[in-house]
Amino acid sequence: MAPSIYIDEDVGHDNDTATGSETAPYKTLLHAFVQHAPTTEGVQYLTRKSQTDAPGEDVDPAAKLEWKPATKSAMKRATNLYEQRKKKAAKEQELAIREKAEADKRQKVLEEAKKVVIKEDASLPKPVRIRLDVTDPAIVKLRAPGSDEPGTRVRVLGRVHRARTQKDVVFITLGDGYGYLQCILTGDMVKTYDIMTLTLETSMIIHGEMRALPAGAHAPNGRELHADFFTIIGRAAGDKEAITTRVAPDADPQTLYDNRHLVLRGETSSSVMKVRAAVLRAFRKTFEESRMLEVTPPAMVQTQVEGGSTLFGFDYYGENAYLTQSSQLYLETCLPSLGDVYCVCPSFRAEKSLTRRHLSEYTHIEAELDFILFSDLLDHLEDVICRVIDYTLADPEIAGYIKTLNPDFKPPSRPFRRMKYSDAIDWLREHDISNEEGQPHTFGDDIAEAAERKMTDIINQPIFLTHFPAEIKAFYMKKDPEDRRVTESVDVLMPGVGEIVGGSMRMDDWDELMAAYKHEGMDPNPYYWYTDQRKYGTSPHGGYGLGLERFLAWLCARYTVRDCSLYPRFTGRCTP
Repeated sequence: MAPSIYIDEDVGHDNDTATGSETAPYKTLLHAFVQHAPTTEGVQYLTRKSQTDAPGEDVDPAAKLEWKPATKSAMKRATNLYEQRKKKAAKEQELAIREKAEADKRQKVLEEAKKVVIKEDASLPKPVRIRLDVTDPAIVKLRAPGSDEPGTRVRVLGRVHRARTQKDVVFITLGDGYGYLQCILTGDMVKTYDIMTLTLETSMIIHGEMRALPAGAHAPNGRELHADFFTIIGRAAGDKEAITTRVAPDADPQTLYDNRHLVLRGETSSSVMKVRAAVLRAFRKTFEESRMLEVTPPAMVQTQVEGGSTLFGFDYYGENAYLTQSSQLYLETCLPSLGDVYCVCPSFRAEKSLTRRHLSEYTHIEAELDFILFSDLLDHLEDVICRVIDYTLADPEIAGYIKTLNPDFKPPSRPFRRMKYSDAIDWLREHDISNEEGQPHTFGDDIAEAAERKMTDIINQPIFLTHFPAEIKAFYMKKDPEDRRVTESVDVLMPGVGEIVGGSMRMDDWDELMAAYKHEGMDPNPYYWYTDQRKYGTSPHGGYGLGLERFLAWLCARYTVRDCSLYPRFTGRCTP
């Protein structure tokens, strides 16, 4: 009598507890085949459904306990699946054998590579230590292609930014934060264990001769180093901990922020940071040429500037204190003795906003100017922005970074468009751009970020948006003598970003400022040092604050200001 294998689709199991007997049946026919090899001769495969019925089907309970031979279609289907699984298993086994053979072969090669030791040729000229961006021919002479005249032998230190192997040649692009240099390794150097296991970001020393590139070749600065000796300083992690795994281009943004210290090693992020430094230099140069003095106001304060809802509070020796929202009030106190002043300091806003142009900590470039009119303030702002752009682009290296980051960037043409708030309301209504409630804009609305940015992008040029209603602006802003409903205020709007500057004339009349305190429900006593400026020789003055990260987002075409900060701080993130 032929042996029987039992399969119960309801109570059977495809695991070690099942044996295929009537009391311990399998769950599927395929698993039975795997365990016993399929055949229609000598083995009988019996199946049943012991506990469940098909939906809507009334089956005799006694019939449910009956074992029946597997149907021909079920046998054929299970046989096909079994054959597919066998082929797949055979391929996997073949691949595993091949991979093991390759791994064993590589291990033998690596063991042999450990025996290869390179030594520096003492007969060669002593190498000259250079940074990777040095191109001065008085320091580094390049051997011309086909020439017998040697190039300078140099010593460079950096980290492996890129690496590739081509036959018996290894090409390494080394980076040191100043520039990049292509290095070519040949001979015994490429047979060493260190080069065969080289990982990105490994730090190393390379000695070799500087040569000009042959025709048709490409490398940073049109040159390359032909190595004759190298030393590994610090080996970088590989495999699962490799930097390309930790900060993959398609990684979740939060993962990239967690690994910001590694993201900064990339060409894009480091380029933005270099442009940032150049822009700061340009601002300082522009201000100094205008005879404006840099000062450093405190970051810990006990007064508010932009409203209490965005203050970061902390305990200061038992008293309430806050991180500054703006240095403006302190800058104003400097005008009588120091003349026009500016500062480059952090400001802090506790706005629970996750928009792409908000940070909780940002670099605030603020300035105050004495004895001016509102028109002077606008002229000054336009001049500063344009001069900063000119100075930044005058540096060929920085201009190259900007060209790569923002290929379509063009310096703004002058004069900037000047648009009053009331005209902007009319423009938004004409273009069917609604307010936050989905209604047409009306005078008095605080124009929302989205609407403001849409307007700026459509107009596609810098805009001085002026004369905002007093009710939606800060208490200290001076009212327009010709229309007391509005203030002598300005926002500078840039395409792609929106507002990058906010400024105004300041109230210079004692009585008007005291009335403003009262209107806002503010106690003037803590502001005595600010109010005193109207008591001891008041003057018409004004100023502004520029968000550096927003300026950079416009200049470098970054989607978010977070990319323009070294370690961005925003709602929910204060690490690393």
